[in-house]
Amino acid sequence: MRPAIRHRALAGLAVVAALAGCAPLAEGPASTSPGGAAPTGAVRAIESLPEGILVDYQLGGGYAPAPGVEGVVRDSTDVPEPGLYSICYVNAFQSQPGDREEWLDERPELVLTGEGGEPVVDPGWPDELLLDTSTATNRARLAEFVDRDIRSCASAGFSAVEFDNLDSFSRSGGALSVDAAMDFARLIVDLAHESGLAAAQKNAVEFAERARAEAGFDFAVVEQCHEFDECAVVAATYGDAVVDVEYSDASAFADACADPDRVSSTIRRDRDLTTPDSPDHVFEACR
Repeated sequence: MRPAIRHRALAGLAVVAALAGCAPLAEGPASTSPGGAAPTGAVRAIESLPEGILVDYQLGGGYAPAPGVEGVVRDSTDVPEPGLYSICYVNAFQSQPGDREEWLDERPELVLTGEGGEPVVDPGWPDELLLDTSTATNRARLAEFVDRDIRSCASAGFSAVEFDNLDSFSRSGGALSVDAAMDFARLIVDLAHESGLAAAQKNAVEFAERARAEAGFDFAVVEQCHEFDECAVVAATYGDAVVDVEYSDASAFADACADPDRVSSTIRRDRDLTTPDSPDHVFEACR
């Protein structure tokens, strides 16, 4: 789920070490600046999502969290919430709506095309182009663009990054494969770890076990796992290190809270993820 407000890529790094399979994970404690970012030259310790904390999904714009909220997910152009576990949203497998023409003009070879050479789009988000992860060369180049966002997230002081659209291959008409998606996920998860950030799998719950084992994801962010009866599936892989967002236009939230398989961080949000100054804003938590 992506709201109307989107981010743009910011600053980068090559992925030679990741491609060679020698990208090290950050280890051990590291001192950080007051904002959470590591000082120049320091190695940040990776802190995965603490199990059981309550996380608000604030992609439509950051705002003061409600009492009891211990973490937030915000766009990569936003800022972390001081003192809370802050997760940075990155659209890794598709283009941002506002970046469509830039991709088509400057790097069209990295955009998936269909019959007649037309770019393939996400049917649910037609302003988003599917990125072509089908070859190792493309995956390496695409990882460089994703790393710009990763480094921006780390510099801002976020603790983790959420990589959206792992399941883009399912919208490609067979042109992309789950195997290629996992290979690309491994590259960008490694880059996140190199920057001292934990990495979250987004949706694609049926591939959770494989995504953790092969790509190295640390925790998961899912949408409507109660609605689709998937909470037990994702929890079997990630335990209670899961953020579940149920939307206000779906089933009754009381049912989600009463679900014996629900995860601790189960919240209800409006579909557009608006801020509290909007009449459409909805935020509820099961606790």
